[in-house]
Amino acid sequence: MGFEDLKLSQALPEAAGHPVGLSIVVPVYRGAATVGRLVEALSALRPEGGLEVVLVNDGSPDNSGEVCRALAATATIPLTYVEHARNFGEHNAVMTGLRHARGAYVITMDDDLQNPPEEVLKLYDHARLGGWDVVYTRYAEKKHEGWRNLGSRFANGVADMLLDKPKGLYLSSFRCMSALVVAEVARYRGPYPYVDGLIMQVTQRIDSIEVMHLVRAEGRSNYTLKRLVLLWLNLATNFSILPLRLAILAGVAMGILGLLGAIAVVVEALTGSGTPSGWASSMTTTLLLAGVQFLILGVMGEYVGRAFLSANGKPQGVVREVLPPRLPEDRAQ
Repeated sequence: MGFEDLKLSQALPEAAGHPVGLSIVVPVYRGAATVGRLVEALSALRPEGGLEVVLVNDGSPDNSGEVCRALAATATIPLTYVEHARNFGEHNAVMTGLRHARGAYVITMDDDLQNPPEEVLKLYDHARLGGWDVVYTRYAEKKHEGWRNLGSRFANGVADMLLDKPKGLYLSSFRCMSALVVAEVARYRGPYPYVDGLIMQVTQRIDSIEVMHLVRAEGRSNYTLKRLVLLWLNLATNFSILPLRLAILAGVAMGILGLLGAIAVVVEALTGSGTPSGWASSMTTTLLLAGVQFLILGVMGEYVGRAFLSANGKPQGVVREVLPPRLPEDRAQ
């Protein structure tokens, strides 16, 4: 083996058995106006080992499906088009895309062009040359709306507490994973996937790099407050039992508070210092305890409900159609 061959084997440790060096998975939702420009820009890249793109139409209500089918017919690079039967959510779409990716490394990115396609090579090279299993991106300045940035910071703060992840690591949807990590993550079949939570269960060989973040090219973010809350619930209840432990601590704290209150009432009655505290204090204590009890029941109910839906076979995603990559001779025509 020559020096150049050795260098290549070190740069692409997982290339054997993979048709391409890099797969790019793009969940598409209301992306008809931007996904074409994204694929065009990605087609101009020349990463080590070659490139393929996997587009997953997650039940988009616009004409994204038509645009993606046209791209599959005319793309100059291998392009796989996968269509969900309905909208299942971004992380569910990413999971479907990972199962159709064939690269030694896989990058996930959005369809809105806020992540410049030219940053793909920077991310890919950092992962393969550094021997990292996963490389996340971070931004010097995020171009999202203020409430979205606040929600992202909150979700990352919660992830610091709930997930076994490097402290302060920013969890971005623009990330690069090795084939090893992709294979393990794709094995998860539950209806409520959280890709970053699955990654943290697989590896700790994780790094991050700073990249550019642009203003959204078209339209507005598909993430609403409701979607962010549901994403946080996936994180909180699928990959940690900390909420249950907090509920136990809350119950213990309220029990201790109630015991101290009872002792105070008994002491007050025995010393004959007058009538024990009246209706207002009793009602306040009762409402406080009832509120904590309902909170605990709600947390337990969320866990039980998700377990029931998982056991009942709620699908992670239903694929309606798959258009595989065209053969090289077809793309040459």
